[in-house]
Amino acid sequence: MKMYEALCFLLLCSLATSVSQSRSIIPSPHPLSSLRINATQNQIGCSFTVSIRTSCYSTRYTRDQISLAFGDAYGNQVYAPRLDDPYSGTFERCSSDTFQVYGPCTYQICYLYLYRSGYDGWIPYDVTVYGYYTSPVSFYYNVRMPGNIWYGFNYCYGTKAASLVVKKA
Repeated sequence: MKMYEALCFLLLCSLATSVSQSRSIIPSPHPLSSLRINATQNQIGCSFTVSIRTSCYSTRYTRDQISLAFGDAYGNQVYAPRLDDPYSGTFERCSSDTFQVYGPCTYQICYLYLYRSGYDGWIPYDVTVYGYYTSPVSFYYNVRMPGNIWYGFNYCYGTKAASLVVKKA
């Protein structure tokens, strides 16, 4: 009986330790100090549909300036400056906006960063990119973005895409 109690105690201790060390399985966006706009972004070969949903926690509307950069693990990058337009109701709270963005054809998209400048504090919920040659991919934010810095995700570990973040735009 004492052996059973000791085993239960050890099991409870290990369970408590594993719970306290657990991490979220949903990755969080991270800031970049700089993002070099790759030379390939000037090549126009493909069209992408980008859907951006604004969080219901965001301001009612925003005058913030919003830019976007995404790409693949092989250095193909698409850059879309100034997606915002406060006069058309773009990026209103709890809304979805769709954009046609043109750039070089890519393999599977594995990184995406947003750039926000302004004082309204726009909060994106998620961004989904649809490309002709790639599967749709979504990047989940739903957090307040810092201003004047590229903020997002890079799942291209150990590839050329990681080297894109070396110089200021």
